[in-house]
Amino acid sequence: MSLSADERFARLRLARTDRIGPVAFSQLVARYGSALAAVDALPGLVRKSGAASIPPPVETVDRELVAGRAIGARLLVLGDADYPAMLAALDPPPPLLWVRGDAALLNRPCVAIVGARIASAGGQRIARGLAQQLGQAGHVVVSGLARGIDAAAHEGSLATGTVAVLGGGVNDIYPPEHADLYARLADQGCVVSESPVGARAQARDFPRRNRIISGLSRGVVVVEAEIRSGSLITARLAAEQGRDVFAVPGSPLDPRARGPNELLRQGAILCEGIEDIERAFDTLRTLREPPAPPLRFDDDLDDAFLDRVAALLSPTPAPRDEIARALNAPVAQVAAALLELSLTGRAELLPGGLTSL
Repeated sequence: MSLSADERFARLRLARTDRIGPVAFSQLVARYGSALAAVDALPGLVRKSGAASIPPPVETVDRELVAGRAIGARLLVLGDADYPAMLAALDPPPPLLWVRGDAALLNRPCVAIVGARIASAGGQRIARGLAQQLGQAGHVVVSGLARGIDAAAHEGSLATGTVAVLGGGVNDIYPPEHADLYARLADQGCVVSESPVGARAQARDFPRRNRIISGLSRGVVVVEAEIRSGSLITARLAAEQGRDVFAVPGSPLDPRARGPNELLRQGAILCEGIEDIERAFDTLRTLREPPAPPLRFDDDLDDAFLDRVAALLSPTPAPRDEIARALNAPVAQVAAALLELSLTGRAELLPGGLTSL
């Protein structure tokens, strides 16, 4: 069943509310049955605190929709029939995506190629050639429009289908020298962003961008990357999401080979060509269990219980069932308390049922 226009608008409004990330979004929609009901309930949900998460004015959301239409972008919200199935299976999925170009590419089999911004000529040649081979074999290549490996991957697969996931808004071209590549992607491929239209990328946006890159893809190939890099974060996210992680080996003399070589030590799949990727995809493996059904939340929470839950939190993420055990309380009641605490800035909800300060 397709979403109504009012529900789609409410989902955008809820997603743009301060302190509401993908985890809180999914829990609120599950708790109230719809984004419309969640938006109505939100102002009264948090007691006493003046820091309650209030949805943005209708006019603000209208302006974002107008800005999207002005650049020919399309809004996909969680629940739309053509929202990417691979992303919908994440726990939790991104609430929405702005898309320019061919949105149908998002529901085709995808493989991500990521790597160093300051890449070697050989690394760029490998990324470009591998992307071309993947495209000819029927895969859409996903990357992040960055310098180096990302750009080479997009160039190699532009003719067969490629998706660029941005940290800023769907019209935020970064780096600026990729303006021509961006224009060709918007015309022949697909450009995607979770951020508001017109937003400039901030450092905090890139982990979300990387999570979408891996989430869209069946596997992630790391070509060149230093140990502390966004590419290795993408690989870690891919492993957490149950995706295959591939690494192209390199010389120990090149710092850019340390990332892929370390991934190989950790059990990543050796990738010297498309044959290694297709062999891994053809191997029968146990699929991850589907996400647990949504918890039924208990609305009868007093301030004393909220304070007891908050006292158990620390900067180290903890599972909500562990918190429930410590309190000898139902998991659903603890989940409801954590949601309220997150809306007042006293907790941060993380994927996988984790919470931290």
